[in-house]
Amino acid sequence: MSDVENETAQERVAARLCRGVRRLVWSLGYASVTEFPLANGRRADVLAVAANGDIIIVEVKSSIVDFRTDQKWPEYLPFCDAFYFAVGDDFPQSLIPESCGLIRADGFGAAIVRASPVARLVAARRKSLLGAFGQIAAARLHRLEDPMLGSG
Repeated sequence: MSDVENETAQERVAARLCRGVRRLVWSLGYASVTEFPLANGRRADVLAVAANGDIIIVEVKSSIVDFRTDQKWPEYLPFCDAFYFAVGDDFPQSLIPESCGLIRADGFGAAIVRASPVARLVAARRKSLLGAFGQIAAARLHRLEDPMLGSG
């Protein structure tokens, strides 16, 4: 398999895992968006917000190689109350740091295997993230409803 074919296959796996994660967080009372840009230049795979303002980030790992080559996850911690890795059933659970939450997912759903420790965000950062979440979610919905709007 070529590098391009492998990347596309990993993207399909990641998309399925994201769908399962989003179904899980929805069932827990969270609304979510994917590829959420953070103030530090990183992008959270899934950022989810509860009605009370709690924020979780889920980093989706499509393979062991993806996990081992992408060690940016500590940079997400200052932007959430709880942080999880989401992996497929064939991913070795022992690779995920004990200091992080763990979700097992597939294209149909997901389950929390290990709860994340909670580190409450400061009020100013929470307010900023909630405002950005609303703007991003509304802009994406608007582009779906009015494709002529463009990306600007």
